[in-house]
Amino acid sequence: MHILIIEDEIPAFEKLRTHITLCLKDTFTYDWARSVTDTIHFLASHTYDLIFSDIQLLDGTSFEVFEKVTIATPIIFCSAYDEYLFKAFKSNGISYILKPYNQEDIVQAFEKYSTLFISKGITYDSKVFHEIKSEISIKSDVYKKRFVIKSKKGIHLLETAKITIVLAEGDFCKLIDSDGKTHLYSQNIGSIYASLDPSKFFRINRSQLVQLDYITKMENHFKNRLLLTVQGVKEKVMTSSGTTANFRLWLDR
Repeated sequence: MHILIIEDEIPAFEKLRTHITLCLKDTFTYDWARSVTDTIHFLASHTYDLIFSDIQLLDGTSFEVFEKVTIATPIIFCSAYDEYLFKAFKSNGISYILKPYNQEDIVQAFEKYSTLFISKGITYDSKVFHEIKSEISIKSDVYKKRFVIKSKKGIHLLETAKITIVLAEGDFCKLIDSDGKTHLYSQNIGSIYASLDPSKFFRINRSQLVQLDYITKMENHFKNRLLLTVQGVKEKVMTSSGTTANFRLWLDR
């Protein structure tokens, strides 16, 4: 089986590849695309049995690819977007996996592939991809505007625009505001990241999100990392070696 994995984030790609390997052992080969440009290149020069695809890529969305390129390969989307975005795909037999997913989700996706697609051809209407891309554009206007913070003193609202950095602390996170105050929030960093505007927030490593407006200084560091000075945060924070390149691209958008 030859698979195309479309995923811009290195940790997410490695996780998905591991899950696929556990399912298929050594019976598959793969190509990895991180951008619209890469994906179009691979689809123009290779034939695939199955595609796993994220939605947000380095230079756009995967839907931009599927609007332009006619394919007859089953697609399984791996995304943090809510289920309602994929209703229009059901008639086409496209599967999806909501992040954060686990091994069982991948197993079920392969079972669906075996049941529905191996003996049948499939075609896609580009209008479907356009419709879903429009849904996502609408959703971009409703990213989380505020957080409800509960403490011993009661309940108060923290405006998302005032958050400078999010720090993971196990199953909860610390939200630090522009005044340097720390607020505890009982949700993991992956869920918080999925609710924020990706043009404003970036996950610089596994445990930290930063907001662009509050980065006051950047310095080169060893092993292809960057040290960032963030308003309201006493200590500098650092990109991981795997996210630095994506972070630079994000800054240039």
